[in-house]
Amino acid sequence: MKKVGWFVLLLLLNFHFGFSQTIYVSPDGKDRHDGSKRNPVASLERARDLARQLHRKDVSKPMTIFIKTGDYYPNRALELTSADSNLRFTSDPNKKAVFHGGFKITSFQKISDTLWLADVPETLISTRSFEQLFVNGDRLERAKFPNQGYYNPVAVTETILGKVEGERADSALQHIKVPGECVNILAALSEEEIRHTIIRFNHLWDNTIKPIQHFNRKDSTVTISGVQMQPWNRITVQSVFTLENLKSALDKPGEWYLENGNKLYYRPRVGEKIETCQFTAPFLEQLIIIRGDETAARPVKNITFENISFEHSAFHIPEGGFEPLQAAPFAPALVEADYSAHISFRNCAFQHTGSYAMWFRKSSHIDIRKNYFQDLGAGGLKIGETSLPADSTLVTHHVSIENNIFHSGGRILSCGVGIIVFHGHHNRIVHNEIADFRYTGISCGWVWGYQKSPSHHNLIADNHIHHLGWAEMSDMGGIYLLGISPGTEVRNNRIHDIYALDYGGWGIYTDEGSSHILVRDNLVYRCKNAGFHQHYGRDNLITNNIFAYNIKAQLQATRVETTHSFTFRNNIVSYTGTDLLMGPWEKVRMVSDSNCYWNQDGTVLFKKEQLKGWQTRNRDIHSVIENPGFLKPEADDFRFDHRVLARKIGFKYFDYTQAGVYGSRAWRDRAKLDQRIRRDFELVVNRNEALKK
Repeated sequence: MKKVGWFVLLLLLNFHFGFSQTIYVSPDGKDRHDGSKRNPVASLERARDLARQLHRKDVSKPMTIFIKTGDYYPNRALELTSADSNLRFTSDPNKKAVFHGGFKITSFQKISDTLWLADVPETLISTRSFEQLFVNGDRLERAKFPNQGYYNPVAVTETILGKVEGERADSALQHIKVPGECVNILAALSEEEIRHTIIRFNHLWDNTIKPIQHFNRKDSTVTISGVQMQPWNRITVQSVFTLENLKSALDKPGEWYLENGNKLYYRPRVGEKIETCQFTAPFLEQLIIIRGDETAARPVKNITFENISFEHSAFHIPEGGFEPLQAAPFAPALVEADYSAHISFRNCAFQHTGSYAMWFRKSSHIDIRKNYFQDLGAGGLKIGETSLPADSTLVTHHVSIENNIFHSGGRILSCGVGIIVFHGHHNRIVHNEIADFRYTGISCGWVWGYQKSPSHHNLIADNHIHHLGWAEMSDMGGIYLLGISPGTEVRNNRIHDIYALDYGGWGIYTDEGSSHILVRDNLVYRCKNAGFHQHYGRDNLITNNIFAYNIKAQLQATRVETTHSFTFRNNIVSYTGTDLLMGPWEKVRMVSDSNCYWNQDGTVLFKKEQLKGWQTRNRDIHSVIENPGFLKPEADDFRFDHRVLARKIGFKYFDYTQAGVYGSRAWRDRAKLDQRIRRDFELVVNRNEALKK
């Protein structure tokens, strides 16, 4: 029966691929084999080379590389060029082949009931250095202080060393006075141990990660080096930090420490046994590199990956440290593609990454569909580049990201974004589940202000975005937008539970220069600062949305300009007790009308005015104060009899339950965030809100 099933599967695959020639890969294969079904090869590299040989006869002929179920541990990334076009990599859809960017560590010995030790060969470490560690699919913490929460700097100063170019010097020292607990920790270390200690900062929307250069015991000051701090986002006493990679911090189950490059210590968790623990140390930052020949105008075309799992990629802190920049735009990705077209990833998994999962540059007509992204070191997907190519045709476009699950990101670089479009146009981000990240869910645009932007006609629709922030990052949104972007639409998204550390934590955030954007038919609730916030921009239309039960306020505007900022009409705004408006909403040049407002705890106040007084400003002339009658908002049930409000304010019903992934029940169930994560998030919110009282 098994043989018949296997034959049928291969027959269907050959039919689906147009009877393309097939090369076989197996964990039990040998690279000296011919790649036939009977004599499979062992690696994707060898399979690729065999496909190239066959393509020399006819490069247009589709080729299939079928990968047998099992675990693969390549020594380097698979590189694909224009010579590899018309190639499909696939595996059994019910039992994926798994490619690991790490190596196994099997030499652990028990020192005591609470400490294990493994000797990692120095020859291995020299070529496979690692800064992350996993056991049985769980990410482990590098030894750090404190075990929970963060420290705050007592004071921060800076010494400029290099010449000033523009706004920032190219070389500077930062001096961070640390609190008493850190003084005691660092004072007990040798100079060598101090230089191996990593200090990791979260400051507003950025991360700074640096090795400590010096600790001054007299004034309790840590010194790090790099470029001059950005004037708009410096490390301050409001920033938070941890100390990492010091042996004395190895005090909590689940922590590890690598001493002198080859002695690996681990504190086992309750119930763990050496014989049943499989440790993986990632050393490859990329597993797939797709690179076309731009100079010869030969892009890589028609590559498909299907039914494959990619796991355990690495992130290595650069020698001088990790400098802050919004969204970690230059951090590596497990899959990187340059100058490519018609590339597809379908029904694949990307888990336990060191940084981002995917990055497409100078590429077009990319299809990312029904993939599972989980436990990500930074974010999920990057589209385009941060710099503008001289040839505008090289701006990334027509990337479709549909029906994917993005769970649990920002594990190494907390500023990572679920999906980010830098410079790009005509991209579709639809029906995705994005949850449990430390920063923004979806970001679109990379021009701050009103300069010309190549980002336009991007669609962000039907996504379910929730449980972001975790009181770790600030100035963030469920959906974050930048720059002039005609034709861009944000619609039918469900956004909730966005909680920043300091300010920020908005549902939909039109930041600097966001213009000509349509925001409609979105449900936004339980965000820290407001459901909608416009920093500044022009001629945006905010219509037919529901903003409900956000924590600090419901709506916010920041900059008053002489031009028309936005139109706000046909929306429902419902809340309990908190402020309706934040910022100079009453001064911003905008049109606001035909909205429904409701305060369950009393009078609706527009700043300090009731509706009649507010209407003397020519605002909300046809708006109403009325309970929309949501069925059970405390249980996230925002259904209501919309016919009354349709008549009064022109509100058109939209089905917010369709946001998120679609397909089989098993796939939709997989998108549901674990209840433990939801409870932990609620505890973080409640604890931080209690501190304000």
